[in-house]
Amino acid sequence: MNAPAPANPEQPADDEVLDRRRFVALALGGVALCYAGAVGYPIFRFLTSPAERAAAAAAVNEVLLTDAHKLPLGSALIFKFGTRPALLIHHKDDTWIALDAVCTHLACTVQYQPDKDRIECACHGGEYDAHTGRNLAGPPPKPLKRFEVKLVPSGVQVLRT
Repeated sequence: MNAPAPANPEQPADDEVLDRRRFVALALGGVALCYAGAVGYPIFRFLTSPAERAAAAAAVNEVLLTDAHKLPLGSALIFKFGTRPALLIHHKDDTWIALDAVCTHLACTVQYQPDKDRIECACHGGEYDAHTGRNLAGPPPKPLKRFEVKLVPSGVQVLRT
């Protein structure tokens, strides 16, 4: 009987090579899957119908902001109106206004500046009138959308006009 020749200690066994190959293939497959998801998701979001998103946003016609009537004069509150941020301003002359808080230039969220009594977009320097929503300066092409405001016993009701 011949004894089997001793295996070369520097050469890995066949099952070790297959395990390494399988691991590398699975790792590369996982990386490729993550990459495809990272590229594919924004494309999917871009291709979804803007009409569907607008319909979802338009489904909400009113919002009741409880305790918003306690908002101090000269201050503002950002709230969600459907899927978009909106801005409720209680002016120093005790008037109320509610506006869409999305800049008409590149859809950044705008902020109320009480010291200037203006609404500003920090992204590109757009300015809006805090009493009407009219665009005053910067790149915004249109005014902010205005909502109807009603004071009710339980708070402030904001309605889509």
